[in-house]
Amino acid sequence: MTAAQVDLSRLTFPLSESTEPSLVERVASAEPAAIGEVYDAHHGAVRAFARRLLGDEASAEDVVHDVFVSLPRAVRRFRGDSSLRTFLISVAANHARHHVRSARRRRAASDRLSLEPQATTSTPEQDARRVELGRALARAMDALSVDHRLAFVLCEIEERSSREAAEILGIPDATVRTRCHHAKKRLRAALEKEGLQ
Repeated sequence: MTAAQVDLSRLTFPLSESTEPSLVERVASAEPAAIGEVYDAHHGAVRAFARRLLGDEASAEDVVHDVFVSLPRAVRRFRGDSSLRTFLISVAANHARHHVRSARRRRAASDRLSLEPQATTSTPEQDARRVELGRALARAMDALSVDHRLAFVLCEIEERSSREAAEILGIPDATVRTRCHHAKKRLRAALEKEGLQ
């Protein structure tokens, strides 16, 4: 090998999309340091997605735990067509789906609202209205099917494109748009039924 020829496989780079294939191989072999690298780089995004979808911190932590415990097995399905973060969100979506189906817990509006920043110049009437709206929205979200909730959270709350949501969920783009449309329609109808808009 000449000085002009460099063995790129021996170079190390910070965690980025370009280094994911070697990192993926290390994760697939259940190397603790590799799993730690992936966790450090992506756990925040996975937790935020799970919290938005499930509505409470404890359930989100359960999903994050499940995602990273199952990662060495799950990463074998990673084809490199998307970023590792997008793949992890799709794994989280599957775990969240199972969590919602098995647990089906009602969430307390006060717990969810306590995580939201409080307005500094709100009146008691505005506070009461916000609590009422939060409770109604929680009930409406709980009434959605898991599939509709996933599409709604990915597209409307996380502001992902329908194409990216389709990639995460492993379904056609048109199906995501349809589910999101139906979710919004059902949420709107539920809020109108309670006299809220």
